[in-house]
Amino acid sequence: MIGYLRPDGRKGVRDTILVVYLVECAHFVAREIASAFAPQKVQVIGFPGCYPNDYAFAMMRALCTHPNVGAVALVSLGCEGFDRGELGSAIAASGRPTTTLTIQETGGTRRTIETGRRWIAATLESLQATPRVPLAWADLIIGTICGGSDGTSGITANPAIGRCFDTLVRDGTACIFTEAGELVGCEDFMASRSPDPAVADEVYRCLSKAATYDHAMGHGSFAPGNAEGGLTTQEEKSMGAYAKSGDSAIMGVLRPCERPARGGLFLVDDIPEGAPVFGYPNVNDNAKLAELIACGAQILLFSTGRGSVVGSAIAPVVKICANPDTFERLGDDMDINAGAILSGTATLDQVGAQIRDAIADICRGAETKSEALGHQEFILSYKTYGALGPSCLART
Repeated sequence: MIGYLRPDGRKGVRDTILVVYLVECAHFVAREIASAFAPQKVQVIGFPGCYPNDYAFAMMRALCTHPNVGAVALVSLGCEGFDRGELGSAIAASGRPTTTLTIQETGGTRRTIETGRRWIAATLESLQATPRVPLAWADLIIGTICGGSDGTSGITANPAIGRCFDTLVRDGTACIFTEAGELVGCEDFMASRSPDPAVADEVYRCLSKAATYDHAMGHGSFAPGNAEGGLTTQEEKSMGAYAKSGDSAIMGVLRPCERPARGGLFLVDDIPEGAPVFGYPNVNDNAKLAELIACGAQILLFSTGRGSVVGSAIAPVVKICANPDTFERLGDDMDINAGAILSGTATLDQVGAQIRDAIADICRGAETKSEALGHQEFILSYKTYGALGPSCLART
């Protein structure tokens, strides 16, 4: 496996240029700048809000300095509240080429697009000199979520991801999972897997916060599509989501933008603090994907039973399809047929090994189905978090 070496010592599996809009008013210009280039090389992300938010800034800083990112063009209207100067300085300090295009100063839409495209063309040339180095399993952070779950998800794709995670953890990989709202009811199982009581306490706090938040919003993670797909209860869905974590010890709880300091299994707390203010958190899967990427994940594992076609900017998304019928219908979007477990042609361990092999192939340059199709979904909204504190990581 081969990676792109960054000045901070981390290694990416892609060398992407980001075009980043800092307010919705700059979104069109950013999209037009990137449209002249291959989507695998130049991708668009952004924050639509016009007034500042610490979470959004931290997310942007983490994403713009992610190991899969080689260079960044910031696109500002000029009067939004986002601190473009501080973000630009953070990117430059990371050793990445960067530029800031301010539409009100550059001369409007056409001139900004032309200026941005010239910068990207020159930067693509310079990125050819990015050092390529051997990539070990311990250099990787792998994230996982599920979406469009059905009655097969918890017995095929999700536990197969868990088997894959267990082998990766043994080889020093950091594996991160999220969706606290879909894990409510599994607190005791998860807490029992932590070698440190402080981490167990943090697990309880995280899932209690998720249950409180869902109650305040008047609904949980169980969607009509889940029922139509054969899931019967919230408990069944929670156990299925829990299966993705495998059997390894849970070494810590992270907030979005916090990276695991070492290999092992970590829970990402995706629920904001306090009462609902900006709406239900992470209402779509791409918000969860973005947070896993902000925690450093270079590759994402996405299990689906009913079928999801989304990918993501920055990190390749591996689609693991739980249902053999769905795989037959949506095969152009699916990478791995975990439904073979139901068909009797593969075991959980065999599919887990296929997932691991797919990760290795991506680290050698292979594209996922969502990458080949050009998927770059991304969303970022407002949230509020406090400091997590030292109890988030196991001391043993």
